[in-house]
Order: sequence, then C-alpha cells, then structure tokens
Amino acid sequence: MITLRFDKGNGLIPAIAQDYKTGEVLMLAYVNEEAWRQTLATGKAHYWSRSRNKIWLKGESSGHVQLVKEILIDCDADTVLYKVEQLGGAACHTGHRSCFHRVVQGGELAVVGERVFDPAEVYKQ
Repeated sequence: MITLRFDKGNGLIPAIAQDYKTGEVLMLAYVNEEAWRQTLATGKAHYWSRSRNKIWLKGESSGHVQLVKEILIDCDADTVLYKVEQLGGAACHTGHRSCFHRVVQGGELAVVGERVFDPAEVYKQ
C-alpha cells in the first residue's frame, strides 16, 4: 500500500504534471486522498480544485485530459510527480501548453510560446 503524507499539508499535497516524453513541466496542482485514489484507479490525472473546493478530472471541461504514464513520489512522501501524456496539446486554462509560460526578463514578465487554444472558445458556458 502506498502511504502519502496528506497530513503534512492539511489534507493536500502538491502534484507536478510533467510531459512524459519531453520532461517539460506542464503544471502544479494539489491532490487530496480521493483525487489520488481516482488517479490510480483511472490512469487519468485528478486534482483537488482549491478555488472550486472539489475534485476535478483534468480536462473535464476542455477535453485536454492527462493520461498518467508514471508516478514518482518524493523522499518525504508529501509531493507527487505525474509523468503524463497531455491530450489536446495544452495543460493551462489560458490556452498555453504549460502553465509556466511566462519568464522574468529584466524585472518584467514576458510570455513565451503561443497559445494552443482559445480559452473563450473552449470554456463556453
């Protein structure tokens, strides 16, 4: 049985999503025990949405699902790394491939890379 230290983060631990082929860091989110169990059971990344206060299957709105290829756990068992296949080409709700699409240059933020999709189209209500 895999025992993670959810107690250290008030029931949540960080989960890093990384492209399994390129190593590119796509996003950081959080998982609770139920999101962890659902990820293990389905092979699709589930997270805990702190803003919506509920479990969320990555891609449930956009269709940009993350298929988990491998899971690594850090030495303290309080952070997980999901190596994923990112379907739809983008992990970020802004339409960029990675949530880390801004770089600090001379004290300013600069956007790197192009949007893969238009969020206004993908997240129509």
